[in-house]
Amino acid sequence: NSTERGHADGQPVVILLGWAGCQDKYLAKYSAIYSQKGCTVIRYTASWRMIFFSETFGIRSLQTPARRLLELLFDYSVENRPVLFHVFSNGGVMLYRYIIEALHTHKPFKNLKVAGTIFDSAPGRRNLRGGLRALATVLVSRNVLLKYFLLFAFATTAVVLRILLYPLTRFIHESHYDALLKAPSRWPELYLYSQADAIIKASEVKHMADARQQLGVSVKAVDFSDSAHVSHMRAYPTYYGNLCTTFLSDCVGGSPR
Repeated sequence: NSTERGHADGQPVVILLGWAGCQDKYLAKYSAIYSQKGCTVIRYTASWRMIFFSETFGIRSLQTPARRLLELLFDYSVENRPVLFHVFSNGGVMLYRYIIEALHTHKPFKNLKVAGTIFDSAPGRRNLRGGLRALATVLVSRNVLLKYFLLFAFATTAVVLRILLYPLTRFIHESHYDALLKAPSRWPELYLYSQADAIIKASEVKHMADARQQLGVSVKAVDFSDSAHVSHMRAYPTYYGNLCTTFLSDCVGGSPR
């Protein structure tokens, strides 16, 4: 992970949770939106092995980095500042799911002031085709035999554990999507998605936004229509940046946990 310190005391802290296989140089472009406003920015991308395999097998290995990210707020003495989460794709959502869990179950974190969450190209449900496309993108520079072996292993495991047996396995390890549908958090949420996304279905993002709104969460959803997966800022840089900074300033006035 990496951190950019803000120049102003009391300014919000923004935690960016990258997509699977995301390089920090790409996540840093999103940091600029917030660092220019004086925010402290923390960037973290979970290992693709954890995202595609540990989570699929029901191993909660992402719990550790989730707690460590929240501990960083205390390490940097910014635990009293408002916090915004900016979450990319299902890779970021899987980590965010455990952050919400820690915020509501671990005493040291219960007093943190979460202002809101932005979801970029997320969350998606059990979409095997989208998951395979995402993993293939991560593995693009790997040995061909290894690539196809890992794709086959992921597909087989996902079909058996996360689709066919999910009515049973959900009692042991609920999917990130189902966990977020009923998450106890009530701070505002902004969903940035696109009908043209080939990895995360727009209908699944919209369903999540509608379900959260019905729980009383303040929700805004923006459909970019023609931009690809995690490419909305690249396609519409000014509009995207304005959406993020406006949402942040609207949230910082105070929001319920």
